[in-house]
Amino acid sequence: MGQSEIVIKGAREHNLKNVDLSIPRDKLVVITGLSGSGKSSLAFDTMYAEGQRRYVESLSSYARMFLGQMSKPDLDSIDGLSPAVSIDQKTTSRNPRSTVGTTTEIYDYLRLLYARVGVPHCPECGRVIQKQTTDQVTDEILKLATDQADKAIVMAPMVEGKKGEFTRLFADLGREGFARVRIDGQIVRLTGEEIVLNKKIKHFIEVVVDRVSLKASATTRIAEAVETATSLADGRVLVQVIGKSGDQDVASKKTSSGATGGLAENEHMFSLALACPEHGHSIAELQPRDFSFNAPYGACPDCLGLGSREEVDPALVVPDWSLSLNEGAVAPFKTGNYYPQVLVAVAQHLGADADTAWEDMPEKVRDGLMNGVPGRVRVDYVTVDGRETYWYIEWGGIIKAIEDKLKEASSDRQREKLEAYFATIPCHTCKGRRLRPEILAVTIEGKSIIDACEMSALDSLRFFQSLAFKGADEKIAGPIVKEIVARLKFLVDVGLDYLTLERATATLSGGEAQRIRLATQIGAGLTGVLYILDEPSIGLHQRDNERLIETLRHLRDLGNTVVVVEHDEDTIRAADFVVDMGPGAGEHGGEVIAAGTPQQVIDTVGSVTGDYLSGRKRIEVPSERRSPNRGKLRLTGASENNLKDVSLDVEFGTLTVITGVSGSGKSSLITDTLAPLLANRVNRARRRTGAYRKIAGVDKIDKVINIDQSPIGRTPRSNPATYVGLWDDIRALFASTQEAKARGYSPGRFSFNVKGGRCEACKGDGQIKIEMHFLPDIYVPCEVCSGERYNRETLQVTYRGKNISQVLDMTVDDALGFFENIPGIRRKLQTLHDVGLGYIRLGQPATTLSGGEAQRVKLSSELDKRQTGKTFYILDEPTTGLHFEDVRQLLAVLQRLVDAGNTVLVIEHNLDVIKSADRIVDLGPEGGFRGGTVVAAGTPEEVARVAESHTGRFLRPLLGIESER
Repeated sequence: MGQSEIVIKGAREHNLKNVDLSIPRDKLVVITGLSGSGKSSLAFDTMYAEGQRRYVESLSSYARMFLGQMSKPDLDSIDGLSPAVSIDQKTTSRNPRSTVGTTTEIYDYLRLLYARVGVPHCPECGRVIQKQTTDQVTDEILKLATDQADKAIVMAPMVEGKKGEFTRLFADLGREGFARVRIDGQIVRLTGEEIVLNKKIKHFIEVVVDRVSLKASATTRIAEAVETATSLADGRVLVQVIGKSGDQDVASKKTSSGATGGLAENEHMFSLALACPEHGHSIAELQPRDFSFNAPYGACPDCLGLGSREEVDPALVVPDWSLSLNEGAVAPFKTGNYYPQVLVAVAQHLGADADTAWEDMPEKVRDGLMNGVPGRVRVDYVTVDGRETYWYIEWGGIIKAIEDKLKEASSDRQREKLEAYFATIPCHTCKGRRLRPEILAVTIEGKSIIDACEMSALDSLRFFQSLAFKGADEKIAGPIVKEIVARLKFLVDVGLDYLTLERATATLSGGEAQRIRLATQIGAGLTGVLYILDEPSIGLHQRDNERLIETLRHLRDLGNTVVVVEHDEDTIRAADFVVDMGPGAGEHGGEVIAAGTPQQVIDTVGSVTGDYLSGRKRIEVPSERRSPNRGKLRLTGASENNLKDVSLDVEFGTLTVITGVSGSGKSSLITDTLAPLLANRVNRARRRTGAYRKIAGVDKIDKVINIDQSPIGRTPRSNPATYVGLWDDIRALFASTQEAKARGYSPGRFSFNVKGGRCEACKGDGQIKIEMHFLPDIYVPCEVCSGERYNRETLQVTYRGKNISQVLDMTVDDALGFFENIPGIRRKLQTLHDVGLGYIRLGQPATTLSGGEAQRVKLSSELDKRQTGKTFYILDEPTTGLHFEDVRQLLAVLQRLVDAGNTVLVIEHNLDVIKSADRIVDLGPEGGFRGGTVVAAGTPEEVARVAESHTGRFLRPLLGIESER
């Protein structure tokens, strides 16, 4: 039995209630249930944690020191467990050097392919680089002289970026008659004291062949030195020009290849292998490391391979294009006396009026203000005390003025204020392409390695499938291309065909990052593994679901057990085995309601999932769509990322949903353009805005609220009660009791974050961490306060028989009855209850809340505020992590916000939300370069009738208009 099933007995982690469960091995298993019902506690905190812990336990105690320490989940036993791999949404790399290509290892194969069969070209003339002769190299060295008296050191590179002591190398060189070597930029003699190097760091070593004069009479000597150097260094020679004095020590103090692995300004590398005879561009024999933007050999020297730099961003300097110079369009210089008058003078010098809106100014004027104008500009100036004067200045531009002020800033506050106008923008040298020009000039079928990375995964797949090599190249490239094609196909199969390989992983959504790791795991070809995934369908359009399901089946068919925590109906129906958790959430959940095939779950009475799958319960289509006729917000000319001059209309007083296949431009339009634009205009924020032409209707909005799924706090001290402002009211209530007044306690006495009323032994945490060295750290309840967080005196103050710690431990539903006579507190608790969070505890640490729970806490906070009817809400996939029943509750909350007169804009793939909208804007038609346009817009019924709309195709059966296809 243990061979064919994973048998769990007595699982009690978090809210699990002594769960006993048998899950078949080598099957596709879906764990579903209400938000907070215990799905993640079962899948990740029990099955994955125990599988990972057992694997680590099998290692030596020395190895365990470096792997992190893992505690045993709270359960009686678990049998039939395989080594576990977790593919969740929380481990996306924030490293700017991490890309889709490096994460999937496709870029590693690309580097190898281009190094072996790539054709190098001159970056200037595009000519194929051929091998050079000794005479050609000698002539190029003579051209380096800027003066007849210039001299140079001719060196042979022996060691580049390798660890070791190199004692034998130095001995061999000494025996061959060489007197000097350059080590890490410093020239040292081989004779005399023994050279001792640190073997644990990388070194760069060149042998000094000769010091020569750069004049025609020395041609023979230079040629001999080149021949000697190239015979030692596989056809390469390094030349360092040292000027008239020939002082080697002075020259060696400069930054050099020995110090960094790159070339200094006075250093030149030549090769008998590859060089352009016209422009002199010479490169060594190509190696895979030359194509890495994470190593100095091929990375752009200015941005060091990042592809971007921190520079003044014009979009932050002028966040609101509707303002004129006199109205303060230039944010850093809108106050003060000097710069506003200078900007007016420059505008007048360029023939523009300072009262003209920035967006209406000619491009030439905007460019002159930003980047400077030639010649001198007259400034008519009025001093602070009213005196009139004038002078002439040379105007270098707003950007230069900000950079100069930052250099001169004398305080941290000034620097922080100016740094707010800096942003990460593409490097001017490499244009964001990360590599040196000579490396970018290496091509296969006319495409450089970055050209291949800038194509979408689907286009890249087609390109590599079409490649045809001949002769030896076919034998070399064949196996490499096969690996590249296989990995690209995996990316396409999991619905990521629109992603480019150069896309930074930090910009991916949780669902995209998870599917990339899923594609990588399929490429690994492991068998006998327990894979646990957390909602892989997040951010995936219904059209792409079938491809994802096929991928999961493929992973299963390799001989793995695939456990998926999921709410998507298609995935649940495709599973071999379904576990439905419930019956409620939090304390009301933690039980297995149904376990079996999808049909068995459907037939189970009491299963909420079964009710929705069978149609016994459903989210009804609204009987009518709102048409408030209150005007609209109109954004025109949006062109960020893949958007193609998109115009967006959002009617005020409606629930509007932005839909479209994955990668069609939804986030570019809303998250990158509209949301920061409205925040800048309405909330006076300073956020970078995506490219657009114009926006109208902002004057009808008084507040913009962006509600996402980020945590409400990053420490255990943050909790729902503190976030919604409830805790302040409760502390004030306790401070108003007779006992508290008699003792002179203020509300601060009842805070566990400051000294006074909290337990000082645990600093208000209620628990103490015990370090166990080779064993996992353990947390034990504080012995002084027994986990109650407060000292004895504070806990003696009670309200209706409960002390402050007992109130913290109440659920929202319990507290709602307890505080029913306190209107302010009851109202805030009621909003938490209304968004479906009646089961969470008031003092529950924010770090234990799921993304969906955190988002609903934020929604609750907004519901409690006084509604003006002019608030604009923006939500990005609010159904993430939500069950069918949770989606119904969320929709009720959103409709309540709209009924109060507000406007709600939602990015969403969930069909229940889409069919409930008043208006839909469907982007597409495909993802990536084939997307970025509005395919359909209107009511759900209108969109469903548009033949080109993928969203409309899935809406038709839900709206009962399938027959009209």
